[in-house]
Amino acid sequence: MSRRRRSAHASHERWLVSYADFITLLFAFFVVLYSSSQVDKRKVGKLALAIQVAFQQLGVFPVASAGIPVDLREPVSFNAVQAIESAERTAALGRVLPTAKPSLGVSEAGDLSSLRQELEDALAAEIQRNEIAVTVGPDGLVVSLREIGFFDSGSAQIRASSLSAFSRIAWLLADRKYRVRIEGHTDNRPIHNAQFSDNWELSTARATELVRLLIVKYGFTPERLSAAGYAEYHPVADNASPEGRAQNRRVDIVVLGKISPAKSPLLAATPPAAPATGPPSPAPPNAPVATPKPSAAIPPSGTP
Repeated sequence: MSRRRRSAHASHERWLVSYADFITLLFAFFVVLYSSSQVDKRKVGKLALAIQVAFQQLGVFPVASAGIPVDLREPVSFNAVQAIESAERTAALGRVLPTAKPSLGVSEAGDLSSLRQELEDALAAEIQRNEIAVTVGPDGLVVSLREIGFFDSGSAQIRASSLSAFSRIAWLLADRKYRVRIEGHTDNRPIHNAQFSDNWELSTARATELVRLLIVKYGFTPERLSAAGYAEYHPVADNASPEGRAQNRRVDIVVLGKISPAKSPLLAATPPAAPATGPPSPAPPNAPVATPKPSAAIPPSGTP
């Protein structure tokens, strides 16, 4: 082999070795870059989380509602960081600031305590027979009129024999300007008769019947009253037993806070009376004669 051919062959071998080394080095370079990128992403994720915490505490970013678990060993996107921090911050606020519940004033609470005692005294016989229960609920004082004492099964008409007890309740509430919510409740047994197709209709009809009585018979102003029908969905006892179902078939009279004169739609809409500038005008013929308001004294037991 000539010297020139041997030199060319050696150069070719050197070129092949250099090319293989180049490929190996290039592969190693990409491996290093990939590893560095993963580390950088994790660092960026941690940094993003820290920045997100700071900005949300300053109120810059809106609070999201979703929450996903954090694993800082993997890259964390900005959206994921926002959702994570929002969920944690919301949970923390929930622990610090519990949901506000309506509360009565000190004077109202004391008056309701006095009212409860008066009701229990006036309804002692019905309470003893488990026809009425007087309790304190989340919204106020609750007088439960159980079906066994006040309604026939499947009927919204109050029994004539129960009007005496209902009158005692109405007279005790008449002069106290509390708002009153009447709630109808049933057990979980389906109902279908000529009047009502389901428990929703029955519970609502019983509530509105008592509202009508309070307005028409006892002179309650309508803005004090409201009616609701809950069917079987707010039980106070287990429907698995006859005793539990009997407690659930009831109408609750819920005594709420006092009505505010400033918020009363009737009082707010009534303009002030103009000052008198002369003798009063004579009443027109056939004008209705005003009748005095009935006394708030509780009628004796047995008198509707």
